[in-house]
Amino acid sequence: MNLAALLQEGCNELDINIQEKQVNQMLKYKDLLLEWNEKMNLTAIEEEREVIIKHFLDSISCLKVQQLKNSGKVIDVGTGAGFPGIPLKAMFPQLKLTLLDSLNKRINFLKEVCLQLELQDVEFIHGRAEDYGQNKNHREVYDYAVARAVAPLNILVEYCLPFVKVGGFFICQKGKALDEELVEGEKAIKVLGGKVIDKKEIPLPFSDITHNILIIEKTGVTSTKYPRKAGKPTKDPIK
Repeated sequence: MNLAALLQEGCNELDINIQEKQVNQMLKYKDLLLEWNEKMNLTAIEEEREVIIKHFLDSISCLKVQQLKNSGKVIDVGTGAGFPGIPLKAMFPQLKLTLLDSLNKRINFLKEVCLQLELQDVEFIHGRAEDYGQNKNHREVYDYAVARAVAPLNILVEYCLPFVKVGGFFICQKGKALDEELVEGEKAIKVLGGKVIDKKEIPLPFSDITHNILIIEKTGVTSTKYPRKAGKPTKDPIK
């Protein structure tokens, strides 16, 4: 099966509609990712087929979340090589996307990807979540925050929930340890003004992997104590 067919078929399995233009954008993205990966560390996944499955289809699976609409403001926290934010933006072009990462060379890569894919209305931030979560231009202004495997849940919610406005959602992609992480993260979610409303198990097409998506609604304003200074959430998670 060629890569375009793999992507198309994978989306069919996920019951998500993908257009030819979007398939072409993803394939161009894949080429850029692997080309830049030779110069800098963007991904440990280097086989083309695996990139399609483990990066693109995995990111696109967030569209299974019914709370995620095709417009609004979304921030991808600790986006790395652009997952899940850029595939979501390609699928839902009306989304206003902010990509946040602490490494400037990754931000340069993301700018090049969005230029080549002709994605409009994307903001790039080189910085740390702890700093920008206290910035009035970014604090509690987003309809959605998304993150993928950035940190354990009790730390991750302190990075992400301060960005989300009341009534918005944090859509969090996690692996199989989610249930344990939820026990650890329950207090932090509550303290930060969140409430778990759904958990989805997503079998990843063409693999034996099942990923989880946790949906946390922002039900109350986050105390100005959070996020704490850079490094503090990791050293001393909310318990």
